[in-house]
Amino acid sequence: MAKHSQNEVRESLKELTRIFQPKDPRKFVKDYVRKYRITGGYEDELTSLVEDELSRINSSAV
Repeated sequence: MAKHSQNEVRESLKELTRIFQPKDPRKFVKDYVRKYRITGGYEDELTSLVEDELSRINSSAV
């Protein structure tokens, strides 16, 4: 991914995570990658991003 596009993808995924708060981060990322046609190889990185965002949401809710 190009630097500019990479930041857009990350911010978009963070925002969608805040909105939907998925129960299964891996499936959420898999659907996101397929829907927005993101090149392969980034699933693990994006999954960890979603998991981090979910933990941030849950820790601030307490």
